[in-house]
Amino acid sequence: MNSQKHFVLHSQWPPSGDQPQAIDSLTKSIMAGNRFQTLKGVTGSGKTFTVANVIANLDRPALILAHNKTLAAQLYSEFKAFFPENAVRYFVSYYDYYQPEAYIPQTDTYIEKDASVNDRIERLRLSATKALIERHDLIVVASVSCIYGLGMRETYENAIISFHVGDKLDEREFLARLVGNYYERTDFTPEPGKFRVRGDTVEIFPAYEDETCIRATFFDDEIERIDITHPLTGHVIETVKEASIFPAQHYVTQEDSISNAAPKIQEELSRIVAEFTAKGKFVEAQRIKMRTLYDLEMLTEAGYCSGIENYSVYLDGRTHGQPPGTLIDFFPEDFLLIVDESHITLPQVHGMYNGDKARKNVLVENGFRLPSCMDNRPLQWNEFESRIKQAVFVSATPGDYEINSSSVIAEQIIRPTGIPDPEVDVLPAENQIDDVIDKLRENVKRGERSLVLTLTKKSSEDLADFLKELQFRVKYIHSELNTFERAELIRDLRAGKIDVLVGINLLREGMDLPEVTFVAILDADREGYLRSYRSLIQIMGRAARNVNSRVILYADVMTDSIAQAVNETKRRRARQVSYNEENNITPVSITKSVKDLLPSELSAAYGDVSHSGNREGTRRTKSPGKMSVSELERAMWDAVDKLDFERAAVLRDLIAEKERENKKA
Repeated sequence: MNSQKHFVLHSQWPPSGDQPQAIDSLTKSIMAGNRFQTLKGVTGSGKTFTVANVIANLDRPALILAHNKTLAAQLYSEFKAFFPENAVRYFVSYYDYYQPEAYIPQTDTYIEKDASVNDRIERLRLSATKALIERHDLIVVASVSCIYGLGMRETYENAIISFHVGDKLDEREFLARLVGNYYERTDFTPEPGKFRVRGDTVEIFPAYEDETCIRATFFDDEIERIDITHPLTGHVIETVKEASIFPAQHYVTQEDSISNAAPKIQEELSRIVAEFTAKGKFVEAQRIKMRTLYDLEMLTEAGYCSGIENYSVYLDGRTHGQPPGTLIDFFPEDFLLIVDESHITLPQVHGMYNGDKARKNVLVENGFRLPSCMDNRPLQWNEFESRIKQAVFVSATPGDYEINSSSVIAEQIIRPTGIPDPEVDVLPAENQIDDVIDKLRENVKRGERSLVLTLTKKSSEDLADFLKELQFRVKYIHSELNTFERAELIRDLRAGKIDVLVGINLLREGMDLPEVTFVAILDADREGYLRSYRSLIQIMGRAARNVNSRVILYADVMTDSIAQAVNETKRRRARQVSYNEENNITPVSITKSVKDLLPSELSAAYGDVSHSGNREGTRRTKSPGKMSVSELERAMWDAVDKLDFERAAVLRDLIAEKERENKKA
């Protein structure tokens, strides 16, 4: 089913500077069979372009792993531009808001799972797995969501409905299979994940795309015709001989999976209740008994229960301890892993399992979940590592793991634009605020942009408020903003709508900001994660795309991290200036059009998100502030009818908030 098509790289410019030698070195190393290699490239040296050339040379599927959604979105946009003829897909968490189930013993507080699913992101995820099964010329840009349980690939593939013109197939059986694959019947709305029946014609709107419809026409018990049509107009785009319908969700269960799982769940429940009782933990015994029996009743009667993922080990037919199926399992054996900003991404992958395990241990110990819930988890580090056949680690400051395990370390110091690393000054921290304000004013007069890095959220907020009082066009970028809002701030900075961004550490990796000429790092001598050597180098890199760049570190003590970062910057700058002189290169600031950081499909996905209280990402078709209580209630009960209890809970909270607002009015 996997079609063979070659990667075709589109670029206006050929590789330059250090790029040719890096591309050649990495390509040869991978083709020689070496497992790990590192691309150590300064900010602005075109590491993404180098990686794109390596992928094109190898002509193999690639998984590009990023440590957050914003960076993943930027990479997705760049690789789509490099490979417009090939399949580039996006796979990140589909939750706009996610509160995992938890229990706090100290206060006897149980926190229910609460989440809001982004349907558009789920569609992009489904499109990624579909492409992995159908194509070889594929690049998937993913966050660490790719190491979480997705369901077993074999079960997913077995659920694909393939049919040809002339196939003998009962229409009712066909419809039953669609329902079994989580498609919903509709008579009106042509939405992804639904189908409608008109006489002998069945129209299926695939869950993984919104621009096509598959129309199957029956004659008695035979498929007479298959058309690809426009979902709204019904216009026939193409008539085909065969088609395939992929499931409307990743987690697919087989027909007998629930009946097979129920006795095993009951057996584990009996054992755990007996253990709690023997220890005198009668409350815990009663709690787990009531919760599990209710879930079992829901599973057997409705085929679903809230928290069904906690029983995935039985529903999947796995053994205890066996790793769950993940996105990585959908890749062929020869896939190439690219870890962007590896010094951040790899430690993040390393810590996912332990964090998940610690939270679930508390739930199990207090009778909220069976121990088998521990099998619904992200991959452990050794499991992730064993799935990597060959990888390229990409970073300006690779970690010890990357350096020690790589057969080849390709260094990119020379930028195609000839821009050297910024000049770095270390000034006293005593009067840092006054000094920063003076330099920000100078920058604003020149029409240039600035970044100011603080150590704490409170200091960032206070500084942003103070600068605003001084008539600076300033914004504070923080962790409570969603992907879309952070992308909007970055775009506004580049467009000149704001002159200064103040933040903590969200501005370090992967942001392409050629208009920024000044970076101020406050309290640079406070040794720690935010002021480590690698962090300082990354922060300085934000000012490495403009010839007028300057970085100031405010510090009263010359720490080892500051000394190392300053010396490394001077080393790079000396080599860059020397290269420019030898090749008669005049540095030119990078000029890039200001456009949305997110591609159109991601802007649509993240842009229709609103906030409710501290919840980030309640999906809407109408602003919650403009929706009446009755409209919200209809939406809530519609979610209940669809067994989407997480979404219903979010709507329930919105209703309560709306009612409180109405009472105040």
